[in-house]
Amino acid sequence: MSVRIVIADDHEIVRQGVRRILETHPEWEICAEAENGQKAVHLARELKPDAIIMDVSMPVMSGLEATREISNLDSNIPVLVFTMHESANVAESARKAGARGMVTKSEATRDLIFALEHVLRGGTFFPSGENRTA
Repeated sequence: MSVRIVIADDHEIVRQGVRRILETHPEWEICAEAENGQKAVHLARELKPDAIIMDVSMPVMSGLEATREISNLDSNIPVLVFTMHESANVAESARKAGARGMVTKSEATRDLIFALEHVLRGGTFFPSGENRTA
């Protein structure tokens, strides 16, 4: 059975890049894409994916607000925040919103697959190095 993933980012080129990175795992399926946080929440409710990769800065509803709503809706859907912001404050805000991890866009090639594998197994992945598997 495939792992169903939603990619939420307001830039199509970023969504395409993430898709290309994730295609290296044949068992992973991109089941939907969202260009804003509100659509990501809708897709989480409708599709119940196995994971969501969520940008922070998006129109209509931010990724952090969407993460909070998704976590309240279904805490079994791990959200991996994917952001250009390299800050401990953003990581802490993501954690408080219910995200299971965070990867900076500048480290995507190195960390995205590892981080996604980690959160899919029930662990966390944050830049602080406090990564653990449940």
